Order: sequence, then structure tokens, then C-alpha cells
Amino acid sequence: MPGTRLLLGMALALSTAAPRAEVPAALQPFVVEDSAVLVLNHVRVIDGTGAPLAEDQRIDIAGGKIFRVQSAKLRNAFPAHAKVIDLTGKTVIPGLVGMHEHLYYTTPERNPERLWLAGEMADSAPRLYLAGGVTTARTAGSVETYTDLSLKKLIDAGLDPGPKLHITGPYVGDYQGLIPQMHPLTDPQDAGRLVDYWASVGVTSFKAYMGIKPDELKSAIEHAHAKGLKVTGHLCAVGFREAAALGIDNLEHGIVVDTEFYPGKQPGVCPASEAEEHLAKSVDIDSEPVREMIRDLVAHHVAVTSTLAVFEISVPNRPAMIKQARAERLLAPQAWATYLRVRARIAEKNDPIDAALLKKEMQFERAFVKAGGLLMAGCDPTSFGGVLPGLGDQRNLELLVEAGFTPVEAIHVATQNGAVFLGEDATIGSIGAGKIADLLVIAGNPAAKIDDIENVETVYKDGLGYDPVKLSESVRGLVGMR
Repeated sequence: MPGTRLLLGMALALSTAAPRAEVPAALQPFVVEDSAVLVLNHVRVIDGTGAPLAEDQRIDIAGGKIFRVQSAKLRNAFPAHAKVIDLTGKTVIPGLVGMHEHLYYTTPERNPERLWLAGEMADSAPRLYLAGGVTTARTAGSVETYTDLSLKKLIDAGLDPGPKLHITGPYVGDYQGLIPQMHPLTDPQDAGRLVDYWASVGVTSFKAYMGIKPDELKSAIEHAHAKGLKVTGHLCAVGFREAAALGIDNLEHGIVVDTEFYPGKQPGVCPASEAEEHLAKSVDIDSEPVREMIRDLVAHHVAVTSTLAVFEISVPNRPAMIKQARAERLLAPQAWATYLRVRARIAEKNDPIDAALLKKEMQFERAFVKAGGLLMAGCDPTSFGGVLPGLGDQRNLELLVEAGFTPVEAIHVATQNGAVFLGEDATIGSIGAGKIADLLVIAGNPAAKIDDIENVETVYKDGLGYDPVKLSESVRGLVGMR
């Protein structure tokens, strides 16, 4: 039987496996497990496919890949030279595939009189993503693209810890000239030139931004698709259905940023605040127009990225302060003070619009998945602060469960779905024989209590086990500054 011969061949290779190459010096302070052959025994497995969890499993790993997943009750012989770790009571899930991440963070000391600026978090962001369990991340827009590309090279070379990065180019479009780190497009040809240049230096996707007009978006999509690259968008001047017709691959944030339901919408004009208020007060997610928009996205194979964590912080008194204790420890004092000041202002204002928008976005995401749409997840560490790389990705899972997804479904959204969009589901995003050993060991059972997702004890990337506490502590007090 071919399957049996294959397993026997793999077993023979394991029995003679050479020791793992020495861990690069830059990674050694954070690595707690570097065995070439490893068995995670007596683990609870949530495999990322959406299948029910499996109790008392065994995961055999060699050369950075999963060799076999089986019941621990079978008591088959362990691979030769394997280190066996008893993880009774622990849960293993795939590494998170973050699809709306950034390597920047909004700078502190922000107030209405100052321009919105993002500071590149070259030191802290990669380490926090990995510490939070994000083993693969798409940056979904950059403000220092050369830095992002350099960071990817450093991480891939083992010179700095971090996730496997998929670098998105500079924003294609801007927001009414109010964000100086964005390039205002002059015409469709400008959009095409931007895509062509950044594709030539190594970015692998593009993100259209709010002010982009239909003809500019069309040009960007055509130039990206000609190179086999995908385009996502945080849109405003262009509605979702119009973008789908133009060929966009992915839409960020969900219905909260879709302006097509605003009666006063003008072609190619971004009515951001007016459209949000109308959506909160007057749009029913179960209405036929919204259902038709969802069907249109699904028919055009347009994915949607959930970023509930960044929406939540604009809701009065959310998240609960106990949820922000880890952020307080990590943020620079100025960044934490800025977050607290803006949070207090939001609570004092107590505007019901943002709470209504969060609820409707949750309803939309459930309806989109029910209709057959591909939903992914990412934390989007922007706005006024408080959403941190990695920690925000964990929070997004908790909010997906609040939205009505089961914990197993939420984990599927945050792992395999992102891998499918990236075209890498054969190697990452789920747990199975032949997959890369990108895994999270979690104390507790997130299928029973999703908050346990915060209890990541070890992050395996390519079979190398990292200590999330050491990663986080290495940038304590720097987040928001560098």
C-alpha cells in the first residue's frame, strides 16, 4: 500500500535524522525548544480546519514539519532520538495567519491639532506578533515599505525573531490629504506606476485606500493581477459591489467601511462619517440590499478581513481594562497615557454610533460566512492605540466568538482561511502530516473558553519553539516608540 510505504520511508528518515542546525545567535535568547525530532504528547488538538477538537492526541515533528498526528492512546513507538513532551491538559492549534497586520503603530501624544502619524515598530512589532502566536502575517499596508522589506529579509535569515512576513506595498490612495505618509494619486496611470515599481522591489500585495477613485482602483488591480499579485482595500470612495466588479480580491474591515448604502453617496467621493452614521442608524444587515451585496462578493470570490479589535476600542469602555493590562506593561509610558486619554474622552462622549457599528459588523461577518464567503482576521494596530500586534490578534478571536462564531470556527477563520487566501494552505494554517510545524501550545482549552487563547505558552515556527514571555519582555516599554 503506497500510504504505508510512505510512512515507513518517513519513519526511516526520522530514525537517522541529523541534529537540528545550531539556532542562530539572534534567536537563541528566545528559543526554548530546538530538538530536531519532537513529540507533543497527550495534547488536545484544534486543527484549524473547522473540524471538532480531538482529545489526547500526539503530534510527531521532524525537521520543522509535522510527521504524524495520531491518538496518544495508540501507544505507537516514538521516533528514534525524539524528545517527548507531555502536554496533558494543554491545547495545540495552528499558528495564526494574520491578514491585516502592520509593522507600525500610531504615535503617542496625539491630539486633534496634530497630524495622524504612524511610527515604524521595527523592533517591537515582529516580536509581539510572534509572541502572540502569529506565525504568518500580511502587513496590509505600509508607511516604511523599504523597512518592512528589510525586516522580512532579516527574519528569514534568522537575524531577528518574527513571523513569516508577506509585505504589502504603500497605500494606493490616501484619505483626503490628511495623512502625510500616504501618496495622493494623480490619475489612474499614477496608480499603475506605483504598483509596478513596488512589485519590482519585492512587495507581494497591494492595499487600496479610502480616497482611491474607481478608475485608479481599476488600474491598480490590472497592474497587480498582471504580475500575479492580489489587491485588498480599505475603501470609501468606492463601494464594495463596485470594487468586486473591478476585480478586487479582498476587502478590509467589512460593512462598516462600505459607503454604498449611504443615500447621499456620490461617485468617486468618500463620505466616511456620514456613511457610518447612516449604517449605524438605518441599515439592516438582514435586509435584501445587504444580502445582495454579500451574494455579489461571494460570487466574485472576494474575501473579507475581520478587524473587530480595532473597532472595539472606539466603543465606550471597551475592552474591559483588565484586558488591557498586558498592553499597559508593554507600551511606552507616553503611548499608554495617550491611549488612556482618548479612551476617557470616548467614554465621556458616550456616542452610541460606534457600539451600533461594532454590533452590525459582527452580524455582517456571520452573514458573510453563512453565505459561503471567505472570512479572515487581523488586528490592525492603528486608530488611537491600545491594539497591539499579536495581543490584538488574540482579542479578535474572542470578539469573533462574541459575534456568534464557535471558538473552533473562529480559530478556522484566523488560521486556515488566511492560508487559503495566500495560496499556502498546503503547508500552513492547519495541523496535519506534511504541514510545517507552526503551532501554538496553549494552557487550557480555548474551545471551551476562548479567553484561554491568551495563554500561549510556546510558539512553534518551523518546529522551533519560542517563549512568548521572553519575546514580549525584550520590547517592554518600547511599543509605540520603536
